Amino acid sequence: MALMDFIKKQFIDIIQWTEEGDGTLAWRFPMRDMEIQNGAALVVRESQMAVFVNEGQVADVFGPGTYTLTTQTLPVLTYLKHWDKLFESPFKSDVYFFSTRQQVDQKWGTPQPISIRDKDFGAVRLRAFGNYAYRVADPKLFHGEISGTRDAYPAADLDGQLRGLVLQNISNAIAASGVPFLDLAANQAMFADALARELAPAFARIGLKLETITVQNVSLPEELQKVLDQKIGMGMVGNDMGRFMQYQTAQAIPKFAEGGAQGGGVAGDAMGLGAGVALGQVLAQNLQQGLQGGGGAQAAPAAAAVGVRPEEVMATLEKLADLKAKGILTQEEFDAKKTELLKKLV
Repeated sequence: MALMDFIKKQFIDIIQWTEEGDGTLAWRFPMRDMEIQNGAALVVRESQMAVFVNEGQVADVFGPGTYTLTTQTLPVLTYLKHWDKLFESPFKSDVYFFSTRQQVDQKWGTPQPISIRDKDFGAVRLRAFGNYAYRVADPKLFHGEISGTRDAYPAADLDGQLRGLVLQNISNAIAASGVPFLDLAANQAMFADALARELAPAFARIGLKLETITVQNVSLPEELQKVLDQKIGMGMVGNDMGRFMQYQTAQAIPKFAEGGAQGGGVAGDAMGLGAGVALGQVLAQNLQQGLQGGGGAQAAPAAAAVGVRPEEVMATLEKLADLKAKGILTQEEFDAKKTELLKKLV
């Protein structure tokens, strides 16, 4: 019976993996009813690594190259099997191949808006998405932590876990980047660099190396997008308070005119923008000064003729205070405008 079993066994004289497609991270060489012959050849191609496993314990690890399997090339396996310095009989061992090529264009994204705590705006919600690339860097660790004894381990089976790692580290990455929340959309490269620094140790713990990660889009909440639009508008006029108020007035006049024609409540909306009827009267002076250049002497009588009521000034000040609280105006700009408005009540 033992003789028949011996005859049925096949002896392996070459061990190799010819990858037939993309997306496989680990593959086990088929060993059923087969034994490895003494002096057999192990062929490990570029972008591959091979691992010998003896009864569940990782033994020898091979990088790219062609090897003749002897006690000299299998020192760990020789120790585990208690071989003498030379061995003649065929032997059994599990052999796993790992692809070390980059797994590119892996997608990540927030299926639902995630909550981020910002020092200026408190808890806010955002969406973001992008892609990343990684490779197997430590096959011994990857085998023990992820792929195990499966015949093949496809990259698709790891997608969910890696996307989860990305989402878990977004908050820390935003904090580490030092980029103000309102500037995230315009500083995606800095955000991606910070995210890569946060993710690299998590990938390394399972035997992977994060090669690249990109942030393709960051979507801010609607209310913060409005603040960002105001900030951009102020940047267009060189952060000059007077010219910014002229800009706000110019933006509000068409809406106010439309509301007057329709008989609706757009005047109230214009006031909410800091550019209602009274604000339009107050800022007409600034607009005229900007257009005429130093025409303050001509604008002052116009403002006096129109007249400014105290409640109008207070409404304007409240709007300016809101802009200061959101970081659009500095304290100095707010104080200067407040002084200018209060003088009109004298």
